[in-house]
Amino acid sequence: MNYNGLLLRLPNEIKYFLAVFVLVLSVGYFTGLLFVGQTESTNPDGIEENYLGNEDEPEAEVMKFEKGEREMLTIIHTHILSMSFIFFLLGCILLLTRLPKKLKFFLIIEPFFSIILTFGGIYLMWKGISWMKYIVMISGILMTLIFATSVWIIFYQLLFKKELLEPQNQVSDI
Repeated sequence: MNYNGLLLRLPNEIKYFLAVFVLVLSVGYFTGLLFVGQTESTNPDGIEENYLGNEDEPEAEVMKFEKGEREMLTIIHTHILSMSFIFFLLGCILLLTRLPKKLKFFLIIEPFFSIILTFGGIYLMWKGISWMKYIVMISGILMTLIFATSVWIIFYQLLFKKELLEPQNQVSDI
């Protein structure tokens, strides 16, 4: 079955439904990033401080305490599950776009590696492997870039790109 570019051939009501879903999903995703900004976790030291605390720094503006094991497991568990669903749903829609096979495959598979690296890295950093804060930051940035790129591609193809009158099998499926 050739589903590459199927998004372009869907009826308008399905396109608008998907566009609104991706819009709301994006609001949720980027609101989460605003929260990350509020916790000052946008740099490696801030990431480490957010989970390991700063109670040994008397000049700290905001006192942060090390997270307990139960809290860490809850954070890791809920984020891995929710982010997996976010990227699964986004990937399902992205599969229907018209894109080169390798690019599409990268955009739908890589976020799952970033999820494991980001949240597994947070746990390992909390366990004492402090250099993981760099992995967490890099994988989190990559995950966000892929999310934004995927959303842009989906919106562009849903709302602006028209189906071309050419054979459908010019770009191969995954």
